Amino acid sequence: MSIVELPSLLCGERVEGQGAAQALLNPATEAPLAQVRAAADLGRALAIARERGGPALRALSFAERAERLKAIQGVLSKSRDELLALGIANGGNTRSDAKFDVDGAIATLSAYAELGQALGDRRTILDGEAALLGRSARWVGQHVLAPRAGVAVHVNAFNFPAWGLWEKAAQALLAGMPVLAKPATATALLAHRMAELVLDAGILPPGALSLLAGPPGDLLAHLGPHDVVAFTGSGDTGALLRALPAVVKDSARVNVEADSLNAAIVGPDVEVGSPTWDLAVSEIAKDQTQKAGQKCTAIRRVLVPEALADALVEALSERLGAIKVGDPARDDVTMGPLATARQLADVRARFARLCAEATPVFGDGGVTPLGVTTGRGFFFGPVLLRCDAPEAASVLHTEEIFGPVATLAVYDGTAATAAALVARGQGGLVSSVYADERKFLKEVVAGLLPHHGRVYVGSAKVAGQTAGPGTVLPSLVHGGPGRAGGGEELGGLRGMGLYLQRTAVQGDKLLLEAIL
Repeated sequence: MSIVELPSLLCGERVEGQGAAQALLNPATEAPLAQVRAAADLGRALAIARERGGPALRALSFAERAERLKAIQGVLSKSRDELLALGIANGGNTRSDAKFDVDGAIATLSAYAELGQALGDRRTILDGEAALLGRSARWVGQHVLAPRAGVAVHVNAFNFPAWGLWEKAAQALLAGMPVLAKPATATALLAHRMAELVLDAGILPPGALSLLAGPPGDLLAHLGPHDVVAFTGSGDTGALLRALPAVVKDSARVNVEADSLNAAIVGPDVEVGSPTWDLAVSEIAKDQTQKAGQKCTAIRRVLVPEALADALVEALSERLGAIKVGDPARDDVTMGPLATARQLADVRARFARLCAEATPVFGDGGVTPLGVTTGRGFFFGPVLLRCDAPEAASVLHTEEIFGPVATLAVYDGTAATAAALVARGQGGLVSSVYADERKFLKEVVAGLLPHHGRVYVGSAKVAGQTAGPGTVLPSLVHGGPGRAGGGEELGGLRGMGLYLQRTAVQGDKLLLEAIL
């Protein structure tokens, strides 16, 4: 694959960058695939989006915006093979992992297109029933949701360049806000091609969708009071976004999805070899190795009763031992590299710190990757650790290793202890519990709810019917409290709320019904 220069796609135009080039690599071979440069005059791009893209979108009904989302879905579906190849080359994904990303994006577009069709030929949404405001039944107040008059600026992470782009953009576009997306530069090739396909197809009004290919520059300095920033990445960067002048002074909205030490709890009632046991083993191993563990929803801590710990070590080690690490372009490889050299260095450093309080029981990260020149690529093999004193641990509950690393934490088998240990993670996107005994489930789920955006219950009844806790579904919220960022995306109409202004309108009931 030849090296190409990726221009930014700003308000319907291809804008060549300036200054030093930054290379996008194949993380398995370290071969350069493309390069990007900084784009200038980002304030103008935001202004055009506000002045042209926003009014054009708001002039469309929800159903008409839904038609655009459906058309985008069609364009991306036709180019699926090309997009999968980019995910393999630039993302270090196996074909299966690339499908997870690209197909997740397409499915999310489909879900929001269906929601838009259901909302119909309206441009605003009534939020609840009208409230009586006085003694007369005619004097009422009605909450209304209408598109914000700004730009949705999306800053996305490196691990899901396709799904990350469209899970945010689908909501914003359907709500009626233009989008300026900033994918992580290292893996931007896939997101850039998707945006380019949509731009060339002429599906959206000019200024409705832009993509910044290179570094963010002074983009966030041009935010205004009606703009929205939706960010996925580190908690440290999320904190910086909340301190932006436009956020502090002008109340621009910010939604953050950040770190998450997701946990899986195996209940004391689970029997080795039972459907619930097999479900837990399968999903834990899958979450640890899918996308090389580079998922914000991946399981990092596995709480297991002491009586089941040895059996779980054996079962997971058998699964991990079957993983073939190497060049993801090969059909026989089941796990590719980490995305960048920086990511590899971070995983190695955090793993070393974790080893001070947990013992590796499978792997040490070292691996001889298949089909790769010795010394090339950002590879880290699957690792399973065991911690017999999780109450005394610190790193286990405070540092997320964003790679194929999970730790078994032995607990006393009580719901209270399990919930308390999971809560040490200080807020998460999703945690799961595998059990069938209802008293245990009732207690542990109640303990998990305040600390998570989503709780997954795996039991014998759902074995074989679920995509697992690591799959983000457009019908359910994605986000979480505390260290997970405190944000909320997706969830059908709930996710659109970030891009809609809620206003209370007061007046005569019949008149309000006529105009709203």
